[in-house]
Amino acid sequence: MTDMNQTPPAASLAEGIAAELRDRITGGILRPGQRLSEAALAADLVVSRNTLREVFRLLTREGLLTHLPNRGVSVAVPSMAAVLDIYRVRRLIEVPAIANARPRHPAIGAMAAAMAAAQDARGRGDWQGVGSANMRFHAAIVELADSPRLTSFFAQLTAELRLAFGLIDDPQELHGSFIDTNADLLAALQAGDTQGAADRLTAYLDQSERLVLEAFARIELR
Repeated sequence: MTDMNQTPPAASLAEGIAAELRDRITGGILRPGQRLSEAALAADLVVSRNTLREVFRLLTREGLLTHLPNRGVSVAVPSMAAVLDIYRVRRLIEVPAIANARPRHPAIGAMAAAMAAAQDARGRGDWQGVGSANMRFHAAIVELADSPRLTSFFAQLTAELRLAFGLIDDPQELHGSFIDTNADLLAALQAGDTQGAADRLTAYLDQSERLVLEAFARIELR
């Protein structure tokens, strides 16, 4: 019988802390290029520096952090090739998931809740909040596929995607126009028009990719 008060194994603890940092990236709290202080972060997360170093190794393998000799650890800045690959994978996962969605799938309710949260955040002028709600909306689209492996993989991809979004200085520029697009997509899905919803999603992904690549190009020109 397991002792409920037993200290979790080091690997389990590192994975839990990695999930916390991944959430901070997904939530836009940690931004591309941001330096991470090992001492400050260990104190904030109440973990040893050895555990934090293991977390850094995990997230570096995932492409979310970078480590440079004599410069420490920082949040990764995605390359243009990475952005293109992220959107390629999104099309492969999200579009079939919505095209083959079954009626009254529970994830449709999660999409509606995320949509309402985005609209509420827009009303408050909270564009980071809109971005976070948008991430939940698209995570719910993946849940339509009923594949725990795809859902888990997309959670990691979402963190990389948020880094790409972080390249855009004005979050309203990115997220503002997509709230109504997502609302139309959801309405089509709720009406049983899965192909119409898939077509709207494809157009959304094309436009979103274009905005991120344009932002990346501006950075390259600086």
